Amino acid sequence: MATPAAPSSSLPPTLSSTEQQQQQQPPLATTQQQQPSSSSSSSSSPLSPPSSILIIGSGVFGLTTAYALSRRHDFANTTITVVDRADPSNPDVFPAPDAASVDTSRIIRADYPDAAYAALAAEAQLQWRQQTHPDDLGSEGRYSESGLLVVADGPAPPPGTPVVTENTVIDKTKLTGMDYARFSWANVLSIASSDPELVARIKECPNPEAIKAALGTGGSSGSWGYINGLSGWANAGASMAWLYKRVKAEGRIKFVAGEVTNLEVSGGNTVTGARLADGRVLSADLVMVSTGAWTGRLVDLTGQAVATGQVLGYIDLTPEEEAQLAHMPVILNLSTGLFVIPPKNGVLKIARHAYGYLNPTTLPIPPLASSVTTPAAAVSLPLTTLSDPTLQIPTEGADDLRRALHEMVPLPSLRDRPFSKTRICWYSDTPTADFIIDYHPEYKGLFVATGDSGHAFKFMPVIGEKIADVIAGQCPPEFVGKWNWRYPAGDAAIKAVITEDGSRGGVPGLILSTELRASVGVAN
Repeated sequence: MATPAAPSSSLPPTLSSTEQQQQQQPPLATTQQQQPSSSSSSSSSPLSPPSSILIIGSGVFGLTTAYALSRRHDFANTTITVVDRADPSNPDVFPAPDAASVDTSRIIRADYPDAAYAALAAEAQLQWRQQTHPDDLGSEGRYSESGLLVVADGPAPPPGTPVVTENTVIDKTKLTGMDYARFSWANVLSIASSDPELVARIKECPNPEAIKAALGTGGSSGSWGYINGLSGWANAGASMAWLYKRVKAEGRIKFVAGEVTNLEVSGGNTVTGARLADGRVLSADLVMVSTGAWTGRLVDLTGQAVATGQVLGYIDLTPEEEAQLAHMPVILNLSTGLFVIPPKNGVLKIARHAYGYLNPTTLPIPPLASSVTTPAAAVSLPLTTLSDPTLQIPTEGADDLRRALHEMVPLPSLRDRPFSKTRICWYSDTPTADFIIDYHPEYKGLFVATGDSGHAFKFMPVIGEKIADVIAGQCPPEFVGKWNWRYPAGDAAIKAVITEDGSRGGVPGLILSTELRASVGVAN
């Protein structure tokens, strides 16, 4: 059955004529994308709405999907339940302190080499910019349009060098940081091309001197880049609280606090619900698993996605130091993965978007198996301060963050100042950084939304509607082949998932426990 048009997943934005033109402008229509083959076609087949849906996980994917479904006429008779180990009604524990959708800041950008993601992010930005009323998403400090300085290392192209031609084919598994930066530049220019004023806010920085001038901190990074004044950053924790308030106001969604240990299966291939750690069983006709980096606990994702840990550091600033950096943009080096977000409330954040740390874990209850892949003996799962309150980032990561600070924000007073706090943020990484949003091809009644790959938060205003479309059997055409369930080629038991989309720094395959032991040795 066809799915009728659904209301927006947030307050309907009031768009200027310029913004309407911007939203309608397709980015780089002639640019193609090479896509991996898909093993599932379920996302293109219309579905009769189930009588009940259980959504496991109340992060960005889970909560926005619950909201979108609750507002659709076709799902008016569907009961919707959201279960999470963090109780949304308790602001002290929601979002979970170790979840990816928490923290003081996340980059909001349409700067993508993939035209489909660039367009979707630009659509989301229209709602992030809404700040007319206190309950608009971007109000009350939830969104700051500071600008984003995108840079990369390596030989810089001569000024005026064309980025793409009508025959350009982008293979996202073989991009360098420079490729990512330049294709992103072309896409954001295309999105803004309908308005000269918008185009004027996107400026090339063809050399380190231009990058230094655009950054305004006295520092620099990379050999080529551009600054996009249309991008910025959001307060992630405050935005999730805003979202929960809106979801709760619908009055249709039941929230259950509890830790899911495994999925319930009947008849060998039908998922009927989820079992909690306290023995309760929640049943539903359709179960959606949207647990981010924890998804591998419940569903075998061998060769498709892996949990990776990313390092973040925070430094306290004096009012004078914060004033010095008040007008800096976000800076992101796509070759090293290192980035800095402008300070807020006396705190400066430095982070690394890298290949990340792995944390191989043997599970007492194995995840839902597949007949196609051979599950690994141990699954990489998050290790956080909730399970180890003394956890600090490894010295390897801390040293890299310190290098970013010295390079990008070289204030003498900050050079040796210790981090006031550090954190490991966990991604669910896929090989191409595409999300996995699809029905499981082997189990009836099971839908999976994961593979955030460290870049999903910015889509919060729009991603729930897109996931709801896939649930209804109407995957957006531009994401068919990108979001599908994909079994890996070759021996899945030994196939490592490494995100090679051109945006990562660091070294692939680092084991967290090994790096933590090395850190103890350095400290001693």
